[in-house]
Amino acid sequence: MISKTEYAPYFEQYIQLISMEEKSIIDNLESAQVAFNQLLHTVSKDKHSFSYAAGKWTLKEVIQHIIDTERIFCYRALCFARNDKTALPGYDQDLFVENDTANDRDYYELLEEMTILRKSTIQLYRSFSEAALLRAGMASNNAISVRALGYLFSGHQLHHLNIITARYL
Repeated sequence: MISKTEYAPYFEQYIQLISMEEKSIIDNLESAQVAFNQLLHTVSKDKHSFSYAAGKWTLKEVIQHIIDTERIFCYRALCFARNDKTALPGYDQDLFVENDTANDRDYYELLEEMTILRKSTIQLYRSFSEAALLRAGMASNNAISVRALGYLFSGHQLHHLNIITARYL
């Protein structure tokens, strides 16, 4: 179980979606990816570029956002696990979406990319010692532990799956 002192209050919305008592970081990463694949591989083609309202991201953009966020947070986890004390910047998710090519990409390639990235994240977390998981650093002017980041990946993915189910399908 992680302490609420290991992450910024903003991340509580994601952390509360995962099971820390019954599942390890790895178990959560695997089960969230299974849920992701099960849902998104069944989406009809007419929904791949769908946006539920003007100015909202398309489904492809949401998937790209999940990928981008996981990549950035993996970098943070690696830095902190290796005891790098450099404060890391935040990132502007809207700027990233404005400048990605998600809508020009094949939907199934995006899903495959996420699957490959998640396998890489799992391998990264398998490489961390217990001591490394407890290390923390500063990102976006907030302290966060490597362990909290590990749970955050799954919670963030499940958060977006809930939005996709409610608003895109």
